Amino acid sequence: MKKLDKIDRIIIDMLQKNARASLKEIAKEVFLSSPSVAARIERLEREGVITGYHAQINPMVLNYRIKAFICLELDPTDKPVFYPFIKSVPNVVECNCVTGDYSMLIEVFFESTPQLDHFINELQQFGRTKTLIVFSTSVEQRAVPLSADEDDERISEFAPLSQDGKDPALNALHTSKTGASPIAG
Repeated sequence: MKKLDKIDRIIIDMLQKNARASLKEIAKEVFLSSPSVAARIERLEREGVITGYHAQINPMVLNYRIKAFICLELDPTDKPVFYPFIKSVPNVVECNCVTGDYSMLIEVFFESTPQLDHFINELQQFGRTKTLIVFSTSVEQRAVPLSADEDDERISEFAPLSQDGKDPALNALHTSKTGASPIAG
């Protein structure tokens, strides 16, 4: 995989915040043409950096009032049976193999506690469970933070933002490509 540069990180950050951002919007932000942005996005997809585009849904509006995390102590020999089972349950939105006292951490949404209870009873065929029902969420799922490489940090450390609030390195890139400064005037 090619190392991510500053423009790649800006593109990824914009798409994480709004997967429907147009090529034109992104191109304007990174001072590239739309075809150049499209080529970068295709490369990021091909390299597995971008794996999909998703709508963020409010489960409460769809009547999924119960959000819970279920810890499951699973014997490793049961994984070949457990994985197909857990993948078949539509209320499971995520299942992770984790370290600690329990080996699986399962995130679920249900319309009611009796439905959740029924699912837990099914799940207990695989091992001991511990259920945590969510009362509130202080941090919703958010974008993955993108680390800057050392050159970018050095640039931003010594170069203040230009008058338009943009990164001067990107302004210089734009000026060298077009011959016109984006902050003229």
